[in-house]
Amino acid sequence: MDLRRSRILKGITGEGPFKAATISCLALLTFFFVGIVLSLVTYTDWNTFVSTLISKEILFAIKLSLITATISTALSITVAIPVAYAISKIEFPGKSIVDTILDLPIVISPIALGAALLVFFNTPVGIGIEDKIARFVFEVPGIILAQFTVITALAVRLLKSTFDGIDPRYEQVSRTLGCSKFKAFIRVTLPLARDGLIASGILTWARAIGEFGATVTLAGATKMKTETLPTAIYLNLATADVEKAVAVIFILIALSLVALIALRKISNTRYHL
Repeated sequence: MDLRRSRILKGITGEGPFKAATISCLALLTFFFVGIVLSLVTYTDWNTFVSTLISKEILFAIKLSLITATISTALSITVAIPVAYAISKIEFPGKSIVDTILDLPIVISPIALGAALLVFFNTPVGIGIEDKIARFVFEVPGIILAQFTVITALAVRLLKSTFDGIDPRYEQVSRTLGCSKFKAFIRVTLPLARDGLIASGILTWARAIGEFGATVTLAGATKMKTETLPTAIYLNLATADVEKAVAVIFILIALSLVALIALRKISNTRYHL
């Protein structure tokens, strides 16, 4: 009787059809992405895949991608921590305008950002930087700068959400115990934001690994010089070497999966605690 009543209620409230519709959308989207990956698997010549993995070009691209992404991520997190904290915890005139400006790299095309950087280095200030500090245009430092420009806004947004979730009373209590504002931030706020910091680092690193638009516009696409993994895909597709490009795509997918698994482990650990 209770089971029959439950079925009747589900029919009246429309829970059954709604659940079926949402599950169907979930299944369709999942199968769509799985289908894309399976198409790559069926297309791949595994002998070519192995030879590609051990080729000098791809090993260079992997090494360059890992190095530049790690450096740009470290720089972006270092800058994003104080910026995100200021946006989250401090009130100042024009805060909403500044917050909007910081979001621009998230919504603007990476190619547009790369073009803007390229134009900047053709101004007197940019030319002076190139001549006296470091060369960025069509050079490896340009890859790091392009990645930094793209991922810093993401790091700021992620860390702001983390700082928003920390009760300010923790800092206030530490101040009453004799801590300065800086010490309270270092000893109280940052430890509380640890999981958010790690998650932000992982996501921004993964985004830096896959960055292409701004990188190729500013640093160019030169084999064995400014060839990151996305650039390697572009160069191999341009020469119709599709199998080699597919092999590089698998490398990017593997790196992304490692980042996502690490992120989920952090989230699960936090939830259980």
